[in-house]
Amino acid sequence: MKKLLSSLVLFGALVGSAYAQEIWPIDFGLVDLIHRPADVVGLRLGIPYGQNNSITGIDIGLYGQSEYAWALQFNLTSCQVRDEMGGLQVSLLNGAGHLTGMQIGLWNVVTTSVEGFQIGLLNLADDVTGMQIGVVNRTETMHGYQIGLVNVIRQSPLPCTAVINFAF
Repeated sequence: MKKLLSSLVLFGALVGSAYAQEIWPIDFGLVDLIHRPADVVGLRLGIPYGQNNSITGIDIGLYGQSEYAWALQFNLTSCQVRDEMGGLQVSLLNGAGHLTGMQIGLWNVVTTSVEGFQIGLLNLADDVTGMQIGVVNRTETMHGYQIGLVNVIRQSPLPCTAVINFAF
C-alpha cells in the first residue's frame, strides 16, 4: 500500500509539474480553433487545425500554426510559424518569420531572413543566404543563387533576370 501511495504521489508531482509548464508530448488538434500557449515536444497532429506556442518534433495535419518551431512540418494546406523556424516545412503555403532550413510548397514566404532553401512556385523573403528555386523568386538581398523564370534581387547590380540570378 505504501508503494502504491508513494507511486501515486510521485506521478502526481510529475504530472503537475508538466502541466504547470504546459509541455505536451503529443497534441491532437481535432477541433482546436483557439491558440493554446502549450509547447509540444514530440508530435502534433492537427486535424483539421493545430495551434500552439511552440513545436519541437513533428507536425502533421491540414493546418499548423505556432510562434516558434524546430520541427519537420507536413501540413496539407499551410505551415505557419510567426517567429523562428528551424527545420523543414512542406505544404501548399509555408510561412515563417526567420527560417533556418527548407521550405517546399507552392507559395513560400519568410518575412525576415532565410538561411537555407526555398523551393516552390513563388518564393519571397527579405534576405536570403542560400538558394531559391521556383517560377518567381524575390528577395531584397541575397548571398547565393536563384533559379527560375523570374528572379529578383532588389539590391543587386542586375536586379531582375530570367533563369538564374546570384549575388554575394
